[in-house]
Amino acid sequence: MSVLELARAEIRAMQPYSSARMEAGGGKIMLNANESAWAPPGDHGLGCNRYPDPQPQALLEALASLYGVRSSQVLVGRGSDEAIDLLVRAFCRAGEDAIAIQPPTFGMYAVCARIQNAAVVEVPLSPSFTLDVDALLAALTPAVKLVFVCTPNNPTGQLVAHDDVVRLAQALAGRALLVVDEAYNEFSDAISVAGLIDRHDNLAVLRTLSKAWALAGVRIGSLLANEEVIGLLRRIMPPYPLPLPCVDLALQALSEPGQAKAREHIQVVRQQRQRMAAALAALPGVRQVLPSHANFLAVRFDDAAAVYQRLLSAGIVVRDVRRYAQLGDALRITIGTPEENDGVLTALQDVFA
Repeated sequence: MSVLELARAEIRAMQPYSSARMEAGGGKIMLNANESAWAPPGDHGLGCNRYPDPQPQALLEALASLYGVRSSQVLVGRGSDEAIDLLVRAFCRAGEDAIAIQPPTFGMYAVCARIQNAAVVEVPLSPSFTLDVDALLAALTPAVKLVFVCTPNNPTGQLVAHDDVVRLAQALAGRALLVVDEAYNEFSDAISVAGLIDRHDNLAVLRTLSKAWALAGVRIGSLLANEEVIGLLRRIMPPYPLPLPCVDLALQALSEPGQAKAREHIQVVRQQRQRMAAALAALPGVRQVLPSHANFLAVRFDDAAAVYQRLLSAGIVVRDVRRYAQLGDALRITIGTPEENDGVLTALQDVFA
């Protein structure tokens, strides 16, 4: 059975939009897209008066090399959020199909499902925030077409074991597409599951340049999957998702010097994460610092609301995650520069003094 049989039949059958850039055919005088013939001020040779390549080959090849897959297995879009939305729209019929998630986890999975009027099956993580594979599989119904797994998980920071991903992919074959979100993988020692894509056609992996690669404002994320899934999503993707300046910045970040700088910063984050976890755990108003493999720490406080307000009054903004399941006393603190982290500790010491 092809994994595409899980997708909506009307999406598989539709005639995709053919953009002017896709039909350009390598001409030298471009008069087919109603563009301006003049570059705008400050263009610096990018050619922003022309529509961009929908999937720039140089970027696809750079990302494929980075993630250890073929360029034909990469779809690039506006952050991994766009890939989540495309997956839900391609695989879930409104009012009939569903996704499965394990709260507390990244909120956009459920948001995209509800926009599509797809149901959301929730299978909570254990009290220690680990994934219970047996409970997840037992909760799935035939309506579930997508199973989202986040590792390291946001907002808790825990990993899902590689063997658990393999077990899920095998159990879901012919039933659902397993989508593993590895947005924070670079901050962990975990091996990416992207290497399993050729063995499991129902496995897809989300990656992003927003975190470790310092390009949150550029909005470039990737979906890694088998060629059939990539081709299906390109059918429903807007024709020009990637602005030329964003592609240019991404290619600079993925160059050899750019990768060296990113890895330098990743190492600082990992060192600071360890330091901050120990320092926060020693504070009197802290109940627990959850173990994290990401670039943040989820911290339980005796009075999280008061701590949040006191930090805010000191000009420090952290994430209030008290609305998330099992995290009613927690704040999520991103690991910043050593100086920013010092500021957090100083502010908290003042709070608890």
